Amino acid sequence: MPKYKTYKPEWAPQNPGGAFASQVMTGVPGDALTQRQSAPQPPGLARLSADEYAEGILSRDRMVLARAITMIESNAPRHFETGQEIIRRILPHTGRSVRVGITGVPGAGKSTLIEALGNYLCDKGKKVAVLAVDPSSTVSRGSILGDKTRMETLSKRPEAFIRPSPSGGTLGGVTRKSRETILLCEAAGFDTILVETVGVGQSEITVRSMVDFFLVITIAGAGDELQGIKKGVIETADLILVNKADGDNIRRAQAASAEYEQVLHYLRPATEGWAAKAYACSALTGEGIPDIWDVVLDFMGQMKKSGLTDDRRRRQTIDWVRQMAEEHIRSIIASDPCVAARMSEIERGTLGGDLSPSMAAKSLIEAIEKALGTSP
Repeated sequence: MPKYKTYKPEWAPQNPGGAFASQVMTGVPGDALTQRQSAPQPPGLARLSADEYAEGILSRDRMVLARAITMIESNAPRHFETGQEIIRRILPHTGRSVRVGITGVPGAGKSTLIEALGNYLCDKGKKVAVLAVDPSSTVSRGSILGDKTRMETLSKRPEAFIRPSPSGGTLGGVTRKSRETILLCEAAGFDTILVETVGVGQSEITVRSMVDFFLVITIAGAGDELQGIKKGVIETADLILVNKADGDNIRRAQAASAEYEQVLHYLRPATEGWAAKAYACSALTGEGIPDIWDVVLDFMGQMKKSGLTDDRRRRQTIDWVRQMAEEHIRSIIASDPCVAARMSEIERGTLGGDLSPSMAAKSLIEAIEKALGTSP
């Protein structure tokens, strides 16, 4: 069997090492595939410039939007400049949407509720973008990205755009490019952005830093309904929804909603000037779905009137700059061979009892400062 030349796909990281197994094989000379590859490519498949990306996004071309998001999410250095140029060009056309963050415990029915809410909004003439972040496996680093299959009816609507993305191990299951994806969707004419996240650890804080309104979904009959308080989840919410208030579970859901409502009176509001609420609803039957949007509109009206919406957006932008700078510094540290070598030495010394944890940390900091060029 003849051997054919193989090469890494364009989205492969630089210097991936032997762990990166993907390869692309060139076509067999003279076969149909090669003939198709040598033929002129359709405009939709050609490489686009930043101008063409921006023009396609502003003209609401969904294919161009999807490709632009892929460009933004790419970790390849060669895609960074193009991605940032796209952002620069579409930036004046952003900031006009309502951004809603959604989280909840596993099994609370987040995807089902988002689909019900999304369909309701589309029926009201809204353009809805759903940014659904799937947790990446800590073993394989892969994600299932099954949100489109769980939102089958919403994914078929021309007024909706669903973009599943892997968390990639980012804190809280929110990709570091989610903010830029929001901007792209806003420029493409989507007036409502729903950001669904994993709902574990610090994800609530991460999502809170990029949305206007934050919604926490929970269920009744799954143990202590107030367990969320211990993790501070409730304290981040502008609205708590007790889902699955249908069938035999209606009474329990209503009771849990009343209990949350009482607790919210004793907590500091997540948003200044807004008293968080708790409702029972059913994503399955649609009961209570219109009330959700009424609360969001009431919230946005009050915040805009007081000027808090613009103030929050400005603070979010500053937070964005700081987070990106911190991520860049971490990237420099992680890719520096001297730091990696020193880290191995420090770990061996710590495990061997030659270094105390405090001294080990001090040595590692010194190595990092040297890599960054900040050591005295």
